[in-house]
Amino acid sequence: MLSGKEARMRMNKTQKKILIVLLLLCLLTPVGVLLPAFFNTGDAWGEWSAQTVKELVGYVPKGLAKYSEVWQAPIPDYDVNKKDLSIVHRSGFYLVSGIIGATVTYLIMLLISRLIIRNEE
Repeated sequence: MLSGKEARMRMNKTQKKILIVLLLLCLLTPVGVLLPAFFNTGDAWGEWSAQTVKELVGYVPKGLAKYSEVWQAPIPDYDVNKKDLSIVHRSGFYLVSGIIGATVTYLIMLLISRLIIRNEE
């Protein structure tokens, strides 16, 4: 069994690895805007509204229809400035969204890991 100090050291190494992976994923977030724009395919893959799904496959799955209105994005379509929809600005908003999401995820993971370590001591 690990001592409290050893557990914290191991957790810190794990946290650093997770943080690096999250940061790399943040840097990749603009791909979600760039690829659809490059291939002229419309919305980013998997970020479709119920209406878009209906247009793509002909119907809206029951679960999507039921829960599509439960959560509304704080910044729909990653657009703060509706007048400037350039790919550069959309990519920037995508990147900021990724960083915010990764930061929230990291902070939640940090809190949970500290609670686990505290309970083990």
